[in-house]
Amino acid sequence: MSRDELRAFCLEFNAVTEEFPFNPETSVFKVVGKVFALTALDAEPLKVSLKCDPDEAIRLRAAHPQIVPGWHLNKRHWNTVTVAGLPAGTVRELIEDSYDLVVAGLPKAERLRLDRP
Repeated sequence: MSRDELRAFCLEFNAVTEEFPFNPETSVFKVVGKVFALTALDAEPLKVSLKCDPDEAIRLRAAHPQIVPGWHLNKRHWNTVTVAGLPAGTVRELIEDSYDLVVAGLPKAERLRLDRP
């Protein structure tokens, strides 16, 4: 998955914004103001930090050397994924899982608003 594909995929979800609160190089993808993905799109190798269920995070780290505890994040709830070496479908699933996890934590009224076209 290329940096352009990663960025485009993150922006496909409902109510997603891309912000740069830390510096101009770090893209922060949010849904209704809550972060679900962070990446430095110009970094080599390309990495993305994603929210993850704590038990699933441990399993993923054990199964894939490209997935490590979140860098500068709560390591229980975040993984940092090196995109190279993982199938694009796997990266997409991890991004979608992160988005879904954040949406599930939103107040019900916000979740209902996301379901509307």
